[in-house]
Amino acid sequence: MVRDPRADIIEPSPFTGGRQKIHRVHAGQRPLPNSPVNSFFSVMSQTQPTLHKGGIWHFSDEEKKHLLYATAAFTLALGFLSAQGLRGLSSGLSSWVLQILLSMPIMLIAVGPAFVLHEIGHKIIAKKNGCWAEFRADPKGLQFGVLISLFLGVLFMAPGAVMVAGLVTRRQNGHIAIAGPMVNLGLFVIGIPLGALLFMLTNAQDYSNLAYLQDGTLIWQSMVYDGVLYWIGANLILGIFNMLPFGPLDGVKVKDWSNGVWWTLFLVLLSPVVIYLTTPYSPMTLVIWLSNLV
Repeated sequence: MVRDPRADIIEPSPFTGGRQKIHRVHAGQRPLPNSPVNSFFSVMSQTQPTLHKGGIWHFSDEEKKHLLYATAAFTLALGFLSAQGLRGLSSGLSSWVLQILLSMPIMLIAVGPAFVLHEIGHKIIAKKNGCWAEFRADPKGLQFGVLISLFLGVLFMAPGAVMVAGLVTRRQNGHIAIAGPMVNLGLFVIGIPLGALLFMLTNAQDYSNLAYLQDGTLIWQSMVYDGVLYWIGANLILGIFNMLPFGPLDGVKVKDWSNGVWWTLFLVLLSPVVIYLTTPYSPMTLVIWLSNLV
């Protein structure tokens, strides 16, 4: 079998840039000293791959730390997004803070899996192909995303990525890359019947666009509605975005492996958006329709 000459090259780091020779994960590596984490946004150590025992579901302590920080920062940014950033202060400081505190758990439950499971999808397939793979947060990307969400009330964040090192073919590299968007597609599909079930149990389909607190009363049905909405929307948007064939995104590696596979998955993910923009229907329309069948 002719080996792809790029098998000796690790994909460009989205954080440091440049191309570099891979670390052969089956050879001994002396890890660099860990840098201490002095604060939430302190620069976390980017150590060289260290061999560890365990199966494909093994997570090192360093990786767990990076996943925790990235998820926490992502959730905080989503809280600011829900409160419309600093613009939301027009409703009063106490109302603004309460909106952030109430929305963060909803965002964590609804959007957290879209991000975390996407990265774990990459990790599992990479390890199944014999690679070293661990998630590493991007401190600057986290800081930038939180500040943009706070000041502008929009979310634009690069929380981090799974770092992969190993000898892989173009096809294997494509499989590793497509795993994340495929996870998002699966969560999007699961979210439709799951959301319909929640609406049937709570009647939350009638509580769209309502504030969580009204006259001191917690409108929890509105929180359920937003949870379903953000679950479906986050997985769809994250899947589409990562399939774009630009820069360090997954779409570049998938398209390099198979142009047909890239077009198929990209169009499948894009079709609900096209339907929403050109017709009165959306995925939430389907969720509400299913919830009213019983």
